[in-house]
Amino acid sequence: MESTGYTTLTRQVGLMREMQVVANNIANAATTGFRQEGLVFAEYIQRNEGGPSLSMASADVRHTSMTQGALTQTGGELDLAIEGEGFFLVETPGGERLTRAGSFALSAAGDLVTPAGFRVLDAGGAPVFVPPDATGLGISPDGTLSADGRPLSQIGLVRPTDPTGLIREDGVMFRSEAGFEPVEDGRMLQGFLEGANVDPVSQVARMIEVQRAYEMGQSFLEAENERLRTALQTFVKTR
Repeated sequence: MESTGYTTLTRQVGLMREMQVVANNIANAATTGFRQEGLVFAEYIQRNEGGPSLSMASADVRHTSMTQGALTQTGGELDLAIEGEGFFLVETPGGERLTRAGSFALSAAGDLVTPAGFRVLDAGGAPVFVPPDATGLGISPDGTLSADGRPLSQIGLVRPTDPTGLIREDGVMFRSEAGFEPVEDGRMLQGFLEGANVDPVSQVARMIEVQRAYEMGQSFLEAENERLRTALQTFVKTR
């Protein structure tokens, strides 16, 4: 295959990856705390001796949007939304993870947990525990959890040390390999949930653009293949 074929194929692979990312964004447009994802295309240029340079495109880098999602009032005592910067810190079998999905509940042991059963951690990295006899739970904007006005704990709010190194592990859970640090001026809202920050209109538009670009690349590959086949047949006939 000639260089033009390889160049087009690398672009086609990148477009397929972007289509998967966009489709996942649209599918999660109604998922609590979901962060929209994007793909970054990069160009690699190789200089050839005695000929034109070779340009290859790759799309291996993903980025996560940190824009605020819409806040919906639920009235749930343990529903929490973050307004502004930061993530909740939760404990998973794989280590500490970050999430914006604040639909929490109490486990049988009295721990504050995510829908998947992972324990929510406080500002000091310990599980948030609520005594069985606690009533009248209130959560202030700084994350202080109280029962009938008596402080019990402070729910942790952190941000990744390197936002570009945030790695998505599932729909709403992230790993920060560079670590994280506390957010001092964060704000939590009790009785609210944050929706996905996906812009469905722009994502559908991007899906159409990616599909058209992929079809153009496919047409080019088919034309190039036909050109080579014709040239080979002509060469064989003239021998």
